[in-house]
Amino acid sequence: MTELTRLTIAEAREKLAAKAFSALELTDAYLAAIDAANDKLNAYVAVTHDKARAMARASDERLGKGAGGALEGIPLGIKDLFATEGVHTQAASHILDGFKPRYESTVTANLWADGAVMLGKLNMDEFAMGSSNETSHYGPVINPWRAEGSNADLVPGGSSGGSAAAVSALLCAGATATDTGGSIRQPAAFTGTVGIKPTYGRCSRWGTVAFASSLDQAGPIARDVRDAAILLKSMASVDAKDTTSIDLPVPDYEAAIGQSIKGMKIGIPKEYRMDGMPDEIEALWQKGIEWMRDAGAEIVDISLPHTKYALPAYYIVAPAEASSNLARYDGVRYGLRVPGKDIADMYEQTRAAGFGREVKRRVMIGTYVLSAGYYDAYYLKAQKVRTLIKRDFELAFDAGVDAILTPATPSAAFGVADQAMSADPVKMYLNDIFTVTVNMAGLPGIAVPAGLDGRGLPLGLQLIGKPFEEETLFRTAHVIEQAAGRFQPAKWW
Repeated sequence: MTELTRLTIAEAREKLAAKAFSALELTDAYLAAIDAANDKLNAYVAVTHDKARAMARASDERLGKGAGGALEGIPLGIKDLFATEGVHTQAASHILDGFKPRYESTVTANLWADGAVMLGKLNMDEFAMGSSNETSHYGPVINPWRAEGSNADLVPGGSSGGSAAAVSALLCAGATATDTGGSIRQPAAFTGTVGIKPTYGRCSRWGTVAFASSLDQAGPIARDVRDAAILLKSMASVDAKDTTSIDLPVPDYEAAIGQSIKGMKIGIPKEYRMDGMPDEIEALWQKGIEWMRDAGAEIVDISLPHTKYALPAYYIVAPAEASSNLARYDGVRYGLRVPGKDIADMYEQTRAAGFGREVKRRVMIGTYVLSAGYYDAYYLKAQKVRTLIKRDFELAFDAGVDAILTPATPSAAFGVADQAMSADPVKMYLNDIFTVTVNMAGLPGIAVPAGLDGRGLPLGLQLIGKPFEEETLFRTAHVIEQAAGRFQPAKWW
C-alpha cells in the first residue's frame, strides 16, 4: 500500500480511472502514512480519518458510474488557513481555539467539487506570519530532509511549512497553501517540492483567514510541475464573494507543460545578485540560465532598481494590513476568551494569551506605522515604493521579457531553533528577499527544485511571470524540472 503514496496526482488519476485500485485504498494508504509519521514531522494539526474515507467512498461511486471529476479520489492536505466546514480551522493560533466554521472556503469548495478527498488540516506559522513554521501554536513542523551525515532537525520554511513537508514526505498527494511574501515558494524550495503563487486575484480569498489582504494569494504545493498545474486549474475561479478575484477564464494549465520555450526571452535581474550571496546559490542560478539557453530561450539582462526597497516596504504594508485584519479576534463571538474585569480588559487578556510573539510583534509594528504622525512617513511611503516595484516589472515585460529567472531563497533549510535566526527577526525576514517583490507587484511566481547544496539539501529556482500568464511559468518550470530531475528525502521518520 505504501507504493500508492509514491504516485503523482497525474499517475494516481490515471490508475483510478483504470480501476487499478480504489479511491478508498489510496486514501487509506495516505492515512496510514500520516499516522506513522506525524508524531515526528508534526505536519498535520488535525487528521480527518472518517471524513476522508467517506469522501473516498463517494469518489469510488462516481468513478464507478464514469462520472469522476478532475481530481476524483485524489487525497489532499489543506493548510489550516482555509475554512473547512465543521473541521478544525485555527490558522495555527491559540486565539481561534475550538473554531470549526459553518462554511467552506471557495478554494476548498472548488477542490471538493472536482472530487478531491480531504486528509486533514496542515500546520503553518501562526496567521501565516513566519518563514520557518516555528511560530505555530502547535509547535514547529520538521522538514523531511536532513543534511548528509546529520540527525539535526531542519525547518521546512514558512508559512506553508506543513503543506510543503507533507507533500515532500508523501503524506498527501498535494496540498493547498497561501503566499503573502513567499509562503508557498520558500517552503517549496526548502523541501524539494514545486510551489506556485498565482497572480493576485486568480484564486478567491473568501473563507481564507486574512493576513494582509492586498498580498495574500492561495496556490498549490505539489511534487512536480504537472501536479501543480492540475491543482491550480481546480483551485482558481472568479468568486462573487471576493471582489478582488478576476473574471477571466481559467486555462488548462496542464496543456502548457512540454511546450517549447524556443524564442522566449528570460530576464536575469542584476539586483538579485546580493552581497554575500552563497556561491552555491549563484552557481545554481547560472545552471538555470544554461538550461533555459539550451532549451532555446534568449537570456537578457534586466534591471529592477527598486528591489532593494522591497523587503522594508513589505514589512510595513503587511503588518499594517495584519493589524487591521486581526482586530476582529477579541474573544467575543468565537475562539479563546480570557475573562477580564470589563470588556476592554477581556479584549486585552484574550489577545495577550491568544496571540504568539511573532503575531504580536507584527500587529504592533502595523499599528505603529498606521498611527497619526507616522502614517505618511511609513505606510504612505511604502505604498509609493510598491507602485515603483510594480513599474519595474512592467517596464521589463514591456521590453519583451516573457519570464524572469531568480533564486528562490538565499540558502537551503536551516536548523529548528537556530539561535542566529530566532534571536534576530530581521535575519529571519531576509529569507523572503527574493520572493516579496512578486507579492508587492501582484505577479505570479513559481519555485521549482533545481539541485542540492553541498550538504545534500534541496535548492530551488524561481520564475516570475506576467499577470495571469501562469502557463508561461509552467512551461519554463518544466524545462528546469526536466534538466534538474526530481528530488526526494531519504526516509528517517
